[in-house]
Amino acid sequence: MAGLIGRQIQLASRPGAGWPTPEHFRLVEVPVPDLGAGQVLVRNTAMSVDPYMRNRMNDVKSYVPPFQIDAPLDGAAVGEVVASQSPDRKVGDIVAHGLGWRDYAVLDAAQTKVLDTAIAPATAYLGALGGIGLTAQVGLVEIAQLKPGETVFVSGAAGAVGSLAGQIAKLRGAGRVIGSAGSPAKVAYLRELGFDAAFDYHDGPIRDRLREAAPDGIDVYFDNVGGEQLEAALGALHVHGRVALCGAVAQYNATEPTPAPRNLALAITKQLTLRGFIVTSYRHLAAEFTAELAGWLRDGTVRFDETIVDGLENAPAAFLGMLRGENVGKMLVRIES
Repeated sequence: MAGLIGRQIQLASRPGAGWPTPEHFRLVEVPVPDLGAGQVLVRNTAMSVDPYMRNRMNDVKSYVPPFQIDAPLDGAAVGEVVASQSPDRKVGDIVAHGLGWRDYAVLDAAQTKVLDTAIAPATAYLGALGGIGLTAQVGLVEIAQLKPGETVFVSGAAGAVGSLAGQIAKLRGAGRVIGSAGSPAKVAYLRELGFDAAFDYHDGPIRDRLREAAPDGIDVYFDNVGGEQLEAALGALHVHGRVALCGAVAQYNATEPTPAPRNLALAITKQLTLRGFIVTSYRHLAAEFTAELAGWLRDGTVRFDETIVDGLENAPAAFLGMLRGENVGKMLVRIES
């Protein structure tokens, strides 16, 4: 677009082991390219920051390519089409796409999805009605194969995925749902969401807190954290228990190899199932699960909260805050262009 200048957050350097810092990011201004045939210009209004982005900061093999130094980061975003060279998208369409971390995005129209904002605000498609909601549903239904009456433990339960997983477990018939979180305020929040029990993982040995919350053991563990919480869950699981391995945020910034779980042999003696999953492998379920969750959100059966940070320039701080657990529900950046 002639004369239009946009801003983007680039990766300035790779953090390696340990915590990223603001110095690993830079905010730059760049000319916005002209549109080619079939392309649209989207003015981003909000973007997502997510735990998986931490691994992309390092040049390691994974299910998504690493971010490149001196190039913009990317990730889920929503915005308004302000120019179009595609018959399939018109100016004013509200769309979701994968070029976050910038205020203007030029991309093929086929790489965008028009959103129904009559159902929910656009930001909901970065959370409950996007990959976050699908992750919670897939983890419980397809991976853990939750059965009515079972006891479920969710770690990182005050975060975006965990807060949904706990509520959905109750709706799908779980007899008891337990959550862990990182502060007394978050524990209180989980109780507001309908968790039967919750504990602060800072309050002494996790295995003891879990035993207090689930004295009769657990059947399903939805793991967002890894490390000591996974170890505690292995000890609490019943024979033929199942673990949905969704994330391991406790280990993403470790400078030394994490020792836990040190009791993995229990997977043999208890005949446990531990299964990792990547939500993009389950896109075929998105329409069904999203429609179900949209109904729950609309009638208030499910609550989904957002923590909003304003300004593209503050996206790195929002990302680092999310890794430190400063958010309740989904951490989002509201972009002002």
